Amino acid sequence: MKLKFIAGALPACMLLLAACNSSTKTTDTDTVKTDTVAFSDTLDGKKTSFYIIKNKNNVSAVFTNYGGRIASLFIPNKGDTLTDVIVGFKTAQEFKKSTEPYFGATIGRYGNRIAKGKFTLEGKEYTLVVNNGPNTLHGGKPGFQDVIFDAEQKGDNTIIFTYLSKDMEGGFPGNAKIKVTYSLNDDNELHMDYEATTDKTTVMNLTNHAFFNLNGEGSGTILKHMVQINADKYTPVDSTLIPLGQIVAVAGTPFDFNKPTTIGARINDKNEQLKNGTGYDHNYVLSGAKLGGFMHAAKVVGDKSGIIMDVYTQEPGLQFYSGNFMQSKNTFKGGSKDDFRTAFCMETQHFPDSPNQPSFPTTTLKPGEVYKTSSYYNFSKLK
Repeated sequence: MKLKFIAGALPACMLLLAACNSSTKTTDTDTVKTDTVAFSDTLDGKKTSFYIIKNKNNVSAVFTNYGGRIASLFIPNKGDTLTDVIVGFKTAQEFKKSTEPYFGATIGRYGNRIAKGKFTLEGKEYTLVVNNGPNTLHGGKPGFQDVIFDAEQKGDNTIIFTYLSKDMEGGFPGNAKIKVTYSLNDDNELHMDYEATTDKTTVMNLTNHAFFNLNGEGSGTILKHMVQINADKYTPVDSTLIPLGQIVAVAGTPFDFNKPTTIGARINDKNEQLKNGTGYDHNYVLSGAKLGGFMHAAKVVGDKSGIIMDVYTQEPGLQFYSGNFMQSKNTFKGGSKDDFRTAFCMETQHFPDSPNQPSFPTTTLKPGEVYKTSSYYNFSKLK
């Protein structure tokens, strides 16, 4: 059955409205194009499309199967105006051409960095594609941000992306079956449920790389956003952003966000770790309270919008990235540039370089096992 998409508009952003049955599989697409968004595109001879999920509160999220990525997320601000809190592009072609390949993408097989693109499993050394200085970042090439997922929409509030990552793709062993389910409930929670299996021992560390500005695209830097990260420790890195193997207390350092602090309050302090990351680009070892099996990892508040984002996860770590490598080289869907520190990321994860760090929680996945983990963002607003 064909999916039909209808376009509307919000100031400086896009709003998609979709009419679909309770379960539809994408094989062909009827589309409507407007000045703000192209609903379908063709990359490498394959169809890519945009999809919307929504809840009863008029909150909606827009996804594309190119990279299994989130392109927009409309949240009511303190004035009850919908704000798109995700920065990104209008078309799959623009996502592909971007100098920053990770905007909104599902990340795999291995989120974050692996030192020198090498690791050893069961006595065999594997060599990956190096794509970040001397290291492999976010699965190398191709990473999941580069692939076109199969997409299946389940009702109004759920989209499922699946992909078969073949044995030795990017250098990783095993035919890995990947399933990522994004769903939006009536509590304004965007859930991300990850599953994977393999036929050979491999490593797996999946996440999402949404770039957020809770004030909306084009609103300036995120330095006045208030952040709280529930972590007493973090993993310091070398100059190439590979963990040193240490787990260090954040107390007394610019990395202590246990009390709400603006992102910009200490970002320019003289600190070797801030120098290495050109700001915050570090893994936090979570210690927050658990709610229904999920750890409360972080809270972020937009200073202008009053939008609150709470991050919950089953993962042991959280990568906080303050947009330090944004270079004004790309134009977002609303017309603004990806200027320095105009978006941030909160990536739930296992630790970077875990395959080479025996003291870190393992990321090894064996045949017969099921990799399964969930995270979610809860959105609310200041009263």
